[in-house]
Amino acid sequence: MFLLCFQCLKDLKCKYLEKEDRYKSLASLGEMHTKLEELQKQMAWALVAEMERELEPVKEKLEADRRSTEKYDEKVDEWKDKVRQAEKRYKQIQEQLEGITQQVQELQPKCAELKAEAQKHNSLLKSCELIVHRCRTNLRDLEKDKAQLSSRIKDLTHSISQTTGAESQARAERMKQIQTELENLVLEIATLGQQIHQFQHANGRVKEEQGKMKREHDGLKKSIEANKRKLQTMESSRSNRLRRFGEQMPALLNAIEEANRKGYFKHKPRGPLGYLIGLKDPELALAVEVCLKYLVVAFTCDNYEDEKVLKSLMAKMYPAGKRPTIITSQFLRQVHDTRKRGVNHPQYPSVLQSLEIEDPVVANCLIDQRNIESILLIKNRAEARRVMQGKNPPANCIQAFSVDGDQIYTNRNYSSDQTRPNYLSGDVEEEIRHLQRELENQQGQEARFQQQMRKLDEDIKQNEGLLRRVLMEQKTTKDKATKLQLELTDLKNVEEPQSEDLKPLEEDLQEIVAKISSKRAEYEEAKTKMANLKADYEKADQEYKQHKESISTITEEADSVKDELSKTDQEVMKCKHHKKHYDNKRGAHLQNIQTLEAQLKSKEMNLAASVAKASEICPERLEVRRTAKSIDSEINRLKVKISTQQEQQGDREEIVRQYHEALENYRNMSQQMRSLNNFIRSLDNVMTYRLQVYADLRKFLSARCKYYFNSMLAQRGYSGSMTFDHKNETLTISSLALHILQTCKLWIWSAGLNVIGQKKMFLREDR
Repeated sequence: MFLLCFQCLKDLKCKYLEKEDRYKSLASLGEMHTKLEELQKQMAWALVAEMERELEPVKEKLEADRRSTEKYDEKVDEWKDKVRQAEKRYKQIQEQLEGITQQVQELQPKCAELKAEAQKHNSLLKSCELIVHRCRTNLRDLEKDKAQLSSRIKDLTHSISQTTGAESQARAERMKQIQTELENLVLEIATLGQQIHQFQHANGRVKEEQGKMKREHDGLKKSIEANKRKLQTMESSRSNRLRRFGEQMPALLNAIEEANRKGYFKHKPRGPLGYLIGLKDPELALAVEVCLKYLVVAFTCDNYEDEKVLKSLMAKMYPAGKRPTIITSQFLRQVHDTRKRGVNHPQYPSVLQSLEIEDPVVANCLIDQRNIESILLIKNRAEARRVMQGKNPPANCIQAFSVDGDQIYTNRNYSSDQTRPNYLSGDVEEEIRHLQRELENQQGQEARFQQQMRKLDEDIKQNEGLLRRVLMEQKTTKDKATKLQLELTDLKNVEEPQSEDLKPLEEDLQEIVAKISSKRAEYEEAKTKMANLKADYEKADQEYKQHKESISTITEEADSVKDELSKTDQEVMKCKHHKKHYDNKRGAHLQNIQTLEAQLKSKEMNLAASVAKASEICPERLEVRRTAKSIDSEINRLKVKISTQQEQQGDREEIVRQYHEALENYRNMSQQMRSLNNFIRSLDNVMTYRLQVYADLRKFLSARCKYYFNSMLAQRGYSGSMTFDHKNETLTISSLALHILQTCKLWIWSAGLNVIGQKKMFLREDR
């Protein structure tokens, strides 16, 4: 019964505790509602605090932007000055070019005058040559007359010699022989002189041609060496494309990677730029390479500290003056917006549009340095000229390039000296085959040059040998003529009788000889004059050629000035581009300031509205350290919890009623259990007391029995013992007389031994 009540109490307690939890949860639900209201107040002021915190960076940014406006103004003014200086430089070069053009125009009349002068001297020379020819003809006729007279005189002399003697005849014959030999020697000397002049002229012409061929051969050898280096570079670039940009390039990039890994660079440099770009159309490789020029192998750095580090790395691998160009410009994460200033043609792409560039830093560098967004690529040269030099050239287009690398402006054209791409070609094997064919052609051309050079050397040696031989012959002939002239003079000084018929003939002969001498003198004078006129003509022609060469030099200077003018024009465009860039940046900056001001005003209005709303929710401002997001998350969790508990708990009054009912039942049962416990304790106390009294009674009865037993044995003269074992409820009696034992047993039972609880009795007779 008691256990049943105890189990019922436990069940009532569990039910009570369950109802108590549900009842307490009603209180926690109220607390959650209170906490929800408190969180909503905190949320309102947390939003205000966050809006205030958001407002501070906007204010700071606005103040910083307002302060930085001066820097943009300075940049704009700086580029305005640069534009002004570049335009001034452009104007100076243009004036210089105009001066050179005017100088050429001024030199043209002088050139025409010198040409006319040379032509005049040439005409005089031709006239003099006619005179020389006429004199030579007259001299030949006189020589014939002289020969006839000499023959007549010879005949007369022969007849006279018969009378005057063999000596006179022999002297006359010797004089005639000497005269003939002298004439032959004079003609031979003149012929030798012409041969000497011809050999000297031919030798000079051959040497000039040899010098020209030597210069061409040197140029060809340099070209062969360059092509060999290119071929070696191309062959090594089969496994590593970087080697196209130089044998040192892979090592340089490894050094840059190592330095960047060690933290020597603030920003890793980019380069070579040609390695970091790709072509959408491989046919445009030469045009793009000619357009980019040195930029193909250039590097770009973010700042001057990185540039110093890169220069030190290059200095270890490149000789002085041979290192790649380094361009220093701040790195940006996005490509420049070129939509407003770039060319956009429906048929032909710009250089920027024809390239595949993954790195914005590389794209921005090429845009800044070369304006690739404003350069068109038109494969056909004639079409490029038509597009660029027509009435309406494309907007924002500064120049165009053809597939052969020709550079076309709106007012001029330039041909490219480069015929093949060195860095950007896609087919390495084709480039290698082309270089091998070109090398074979150049080597064949070099062999032909060497063969021609050997032939020219042989011609020079042969001409010099012939010239020396002719000079020796001329000297020998002159010596021989001098000796004969002396001998003739001696023979003429011998007086001998002359016949009357011989005298007129000799006078005629002397007259003819005088005429021959006169004509010869005239001929020599005409030859001298012809030589002088030839010298004058050559001098005038030389002056004309020199003047023409000076005009050509000035024209070449004008070409260089044109190139410089083109570069200056590009510099002007670049400065204008940078000025426009900073104008745009300044405009964007001012627009950003206006936007920030509008944002600040909007945020201040939103803040005022939030403060008003928060004041409505909680008039007293709360200092909240938590973020609005965390408070909002807790509010949402609390709302979900409240909703969940409301769904789980059900009706509030029913829960309260059940709780009080369970509490009352539990209290009643507890009271009953306490009463039962008190009753049980009372019964325990009574039973304990009764047991104690029973034990005392048993003790007294045992003592009385022992006493009676001992008394009875003593009266009869017997001895014995009586032992009570209350624990085991046994009695042991020992005596010598059996009848005494039986008597004691009867007595004991009669004495009420059952009172003390013995159930067994052991009787033992001691013998």
